[in-house]
Amino acid sequence: MRRLEDVLGTALFDRQAKPPTLTALALSFIPKARAVVAAYDTLLADAGSESTLAGTLTLGAVPSSLHGLVPMALKRLMQSTPQLQVRVVPGLSSDLVEMVDRGAVDAVITSALDVPMSSLRTYHIAQEPLVLIIAPDGPKGTPEELLRSLPYIRHARRSAAGKISEDWLVRNRINVQSSMELESLETVASVVAHGLGVSVVPHICVPDPVFAGLRRIPLKAAGRNLCLLTRADCPKAPLIERLVQEILEAVRVYKVSLNQN
Repeated sequence: MRRLEDVLGTALFDRQAKPPTLTALALSFIPKARAVVAAYDTLLADAGSESTLAGTLTLGAVPSSLHGLVPMALKRLMQSTPQLQVRVVPGLSSDLVEMVDRGAVDAVITSALDVPMSSLRTYHIAQEPLVLIIAPDGPKGTPEELLRSLPYIRHARRSAAGKISEDWLVRNRINVQSSMELESLETVASVVAHGLGVSVVPHICVPDPVFAGLRRIPLKAAGRNLCLLTRADCPKAPLIERLVQEILEAVRVYKVSLNQN
């Protein structure tokens, strides 16, 4: 950035601010920079169908998808597109939506938006109903009894999934004994697996072994609508659509394996 400032002969950051912020001039450059990047990507797309499935893909994803769904889908995608390079960026839903909207990533796997944005295209992945999770050797009882009697492991309320769980508790007038609040769903599952409490979370569509090993009690609630978001004008649309196909296939394959077992 300093080299760019030297070339332009002007400051792009106000370094008096903590943290540094973009100057008005730098902010005015953002649409032009996006246009340059989009033009480059469009040039690659126009070179032929093969090149649209090569290059670099930057994918943002909620942490709960990083240990099952994302690896399965990317393995399938990269087997058919060996020239593709992938960068994965973890984050909470609110941060991921902001990143894809400003073009910092090509697509994100996240909770569906409450209010759709015209600048973004939405691909549905899976409906993840709410479940109560408890260690396999935990006590028996109804969800209400377990929630009122055992320590509650709360998923961060600033996350989309955490807010969904919190809303369910409020609607059902269940007061819990909160013992800790954790940032990621997989950390919540790990703590629950160690017998430190229970939690209400979305039933992850392609879970990691820790989550899959928990006792999961259905709560008859819609839960989280997991989706993929990308900019409506994203020049990598063919690659994104191929990724969506592989994600949906990963979900299907996992469901088939459950039925066989």
